[in-house]
Amino acid sequence: QVQLVESGGGLVQAGGSLRLSCAASGRTFSPYTMGWFRQAPGKEREFVARIAWSTLNTYYDDSVKGRFTISRDNAKNTVYLQMNRLKPEDTAVYYCATSRGPAFTRDEYDYWGQGTQVTVSS
Repeated sequence: QVQLVESGGGLVQAGGSLRLSCAASGRTFSPYTMGWFRQAPGKEREFVARIAWSTLNTYYDDSVKGRFTISRDNAKNTVYLQMNRLKPEDTAVYYCATSRGPAFTRDEYDYWGQGTQVTVSS
């Protein structure tokens, strides 16, 4: 129905940068909100950032404010997460998700990608 594919993860030193991409496809794709979440080993999946597709309003978790930027390319049905000044505690599998209405918590999103690994070394 809706497919989300993340890419761009990898290994980076503390203080470095990565840009994650999430490409969406599917005949029923009609986003209102797209978001990024992350899950570290042994921990629950947590919110990172979200963007309203039409208005470009954004919201970030306090842990990434000033370091991460979420954006979208409407023509490519793609959402990005630019991650700067990375810290070891940013190490996690990063997931993108979409919803047909306003969404913040995990249960408010309708579709999820498979995740991409981000590892930040000390």
